[in-house]
Amino acid sequence: MFDLVTPRTVHTGLRAGSKKALLQQLAALAAPVVSVPEARIMEVLLERERLGSTGLGGGVAVPHARLPELKTVQGLFAKLDPPIDFDAIDRQPVDLVFMLLAPEDAGADHLKALAQISRMFRDRRLVDKLRGTNNSDALYALLSGVGHSEAA
Repeated sequence: MFDLVTPRTVHTGLRAGSKKALLQQLAALAAPVVSVPEARIMEVLLERERLGSTGLGGGVAVPHARLPELKTVQGLFAKLDPPIDFDAIDRQPVDLVFMLLAPEDAGADHLKALAQISRMFRDRRLVDKLRGTNNSDALYALLSGVGHSEAA
């Protein structure tokens, strides 16, 4: 999405047996991209989830956390197959996940990114397109076009 994801941070076909297993996979995928140990990412994601589930409903989750080790806001998108229980507000299983990691001091940027992700997931046509492809390049194209189409 916009400048938060790259082809390297868009994944499809992820399989996880639980919310915790999914967060572990996301941490493992993000660790080499953000140069932060997987265990550290997992720690902050679990800490955030203890405050309340980041499952927004409608099959969507936006796990997010702040890490003092980061310099910029980073995103990772994953499409799950099959969907999993994520303790979402509507109790529906989750199949689309956008993980957001932000620097500790990125208050406004972190909130702006969360708002942009939330807007993206409210676009039913885009969500249907994301669900309609299992190709990571196509997913990246859809996500990277989000910010640009809003500006036009």
